[in-house]
Amino acid sequence: MIESNTPPERSIMSVIVVATAYPVPEHREAVVAAFEQTIARVHAEDAGCELYALHEGKDRLVMVEKWASGDALAAHGRGSALTALSAELDGKLTGALDVQVLRAHPAGTAEQGAI
Repeated sequence: MIESNTPPERSIMSVIVVATAYPVPEHREAVVAAFEQTIARVHAEDAGCELYALHEGKDRLVMVEKWASGDALAAHGRGSALTALSAELDGKLTGALDVQVLRAHPAGTAEQGAI
C-alpha cells in the first residue's frame, strides 16, 4: 500500500486568482460600480466561489478570488457575470486586466498559511 504524506484536506487545493485593473482616473467610479455589480452576481450565482473580494489601491483595483476547483474557475470564466463585466470595463481601463491564477503554497499554520 502506498501512503501519502499529503493530509487529505490539502490533497485538493483551492485556486486563487488575483486580478488587477488600472482604471482611467475619470472612469474609476464607473469601474468600481461595475465590479460591485459583478461581485453581487458572482456571490449569488457562481458555484464553487469561496472568496470574491475587491480591494483598492491609489491607482488600481485588485480582485482577490478563491475557487473550490479549477472547474469552478473555468465555469466562472464562461459565465454571464464575467461577460457583462468585460463589456462594462471596455474603454475604462488603461490596459488589459492583469490576471494571475495561483496555487497556494501553504506554510505555517493551516489557518494563517494560505488563503
